[in-house]
Amino acid sequence: MKNLTSKQLQRIEKKRKKMAALLEITKLNDKDREAKILALKTASIGSDHSDNTDSEISMEENCKRKRPCNEDLKETYSEDSSKKDVEIMEEIDPLANKKPRLSGDEYLKLKQELRERKKRLKSIPRFHLKAVGESASISINAKSDNRIPIFLSDVQHLLLYSLHGHHSPYLPTRWCHLEKYNKVSHTVVLVIEGLSIYHFMAYESMFSHITSKLEHRVEVVTPMIYGGSVIEDLAAVPITGVQSDKLIKQYGSLEGALHSTGDVIKLLRTVFPMSKTTDIESSMSMFELPITDKFPRTQLLLSLCQMVEEHYPIPLRGELAKKYESYIMTKDIYVEATAKSPMFGLDCEMCRTVSGELELTRISLVDEKLNIIYDSLVKPENSITDYLTRFSGITKEMLENVTTTLSDVQEMLRKLLPPDAILVGQSLNSDLHSLRMMHPYIIDTSIIYNITGDRYRKTKLQTLVREFLGERIQESKAGHCSTEDSKACMKLVQLKLANSLDYGDAVLLGRCDIEILKMEVEKRDANHKSLKSEIRKYATSIFKHVTKDKKTAAIVGNTEVMDEYSMYLTSSINIMDDKNFDKDDQVRLVVANSNKHAVTRASQIAMEHAFTLCHIRIKEEKLENDRMEETFCTVNKWVHKLWEHMAINGLACVIFAGENNAANGVCFLNIKREVPENCVIRA
Repeated sequence: MKNLTSKQLQRIEKKRKKMAALLEITKLNDKDREAKILALKTASIGSDHSDNTDSEISMEENCKRKRPCNEDLKETYSEDSSKKDVEIMEEIDPLANKKPRLSGDEYLKLKQELRERKKRLKSIPRFHLKAVGESASISINAKSDNRIPIFLSDVQHLLLYSLHGHHSPYLPTRWCHLEKYNKVSHTVVLVIEGLSIYHFMAYESMFSHITSKLEHRVEVVTPMIYGGSVIEDLAAVPITGVQSDKLIKQYGSLEGALHSTGDVIKLLRTVFPMSKTTDIESSMSMFELPITDKFPRTQLLLSLCQMVEEHYPIPLRGELAKKYESYIMTKDIYVEATAKSPMFGLDCEMCRTVSGELELTRISLVDEKLNIIYDSLVKPENSITDYLTRFSGITKEMLENVTTTLSDVQEMLRKLLPPDAILVGQSLNSDLHSLRMMHPYIIDTSIIYNITGDRYRKTKLQTLVREFLGERIQESKAGHCSTEDSKACMKLVQLKLANSLDYGDAVLLGRCDIEILKMEVEKRDANHKSLKSEIRKYATSIFKHVTKDKKTAAIVGNTEVMDEYSMYLTSSINIMDDKNFDKDDQVRLVVANSNKHAVTRASQIAMEHAFTLCHIRIKEEKLENDRMEETFCTVNKWVHKLWEHMAINGLACVIFAGENNAANGVCFLNIKREVPENCVIRA
């Protein structure tokens, strides 16, 4: 071997020192984590205060310590004569006293320890909230006015991602991040209908196992607040890559598959002020289609979840309410939209002002016959710094004698638009922001049309018009024309209504009509076929992934719950009841005779399946004042029982589904960690 130079030897020694220091630091970090886990564990089981104090003190000492104390080193350099000799030698030759502290075997052992530690860390899944999730967190934002709740569909996306990873039809990247999803041992979900966020916030001390074990807690808008079905939101969406292209024909997108048209409007009703209509009136109006339409135009409306994701201004409480407090609504009271509600094409042009924001300079509104019912130039409140003429078509000369202000436009729109008006346009969120107005019924051509095959890659209006209408717009060097764009959007929507929901949408390739499926199930129920024979032929859609990954799943609940899940079953995989389940079956259906039995059975079989869903309902009498605390203690024990029967690195999800027509729900999440061997838990 070639002799190494002094510089090369010095580099090798530096690398060894760095590696040794890195290992010491990682050991200290591990000790800090173990101390924190020990403190949490001792607190959760009610250990003495003195023990907790000692643990905290030791934790603080460990955190403050930068490097390990080495008594041998102190002794080595304790004598003054030795120190002087070393200093003299270093002055003569800097490398004279730089002898390696580690032998070759020690160096290899050190590398191996670091590799093993890195390997262990790679096998540990991690979960954390992103900005949207933190905004919904009740831990970070204790006051409800500061929270922006997420939706049950968001939670569903996380569950699907934990099971199917990047092949899931939707990712939970909007609100959270799950690292190493393929290292999640299994997913356990406990859905509790009857409890809401207010129950937890008011009686948090009674849910000790939730607060100590489930670190992440977020407020959720669930279907319960508008009388909808939680089961429908959890079950009625395809989850595999192939199924994501086989959306339900009655809906126009994956988001639409989460809610029926009626439920979309009901959810909008919880945010926008609406006059009440009877279910009979609403259902009758849904079937009365205009001659030109082949399906209800209400099925193209953006859901509340979509409006949040697309950054539409909505009067949702929390931070959004503060953000849009200066915005006004297009009407004081709205009427539920129907298949015959009038559509209006809207387009605005903006210029940049000294405020740094885009402000309104022109607005155009057209009706379904493409008649221009309102077209006006607008004088911005602030001085214009950039007319953006190449896009807006607005010049300084055009605005010289304009006196119409934003407030004038707002007042005019409030007069012109009926209470059930549907606004049509391309990415209308920017137009509504420039108008500083909010509206519940929106059809966005950038969403209902798609030629990229990717929901997140939108196509320009100019391209859509050229491809589907055979027309050319926005080609003038003088800039865009708002009347031309609003008419083009109206034509695109009318073209889609004259064809089908999947027309012009590259994402929607196949269909599975869930209404037909419901009829088939009801027909079989009428023939008095047993539940076992039914589940043999059908599979709940959220469990569809098991056929691909060769995993098994289980759903646990009482007969009433199972009857509702059976409405969303499709034929493709083997499902068997609890008693007759074997290795050849893929989905286990457990019918429990009580809530206690459901939780007990779910905990017993949780380790056997990749996905376990336990769905229970708490009766109203259980939440009466004299029985409420007893119920909460029972729920707390249920959570503890499921947690104790979960595997390490398992994802736990507990959902308080909210109260009917009242309060939002809350979702509790965490990944079960392994307790270090040297952490002794004292009872």
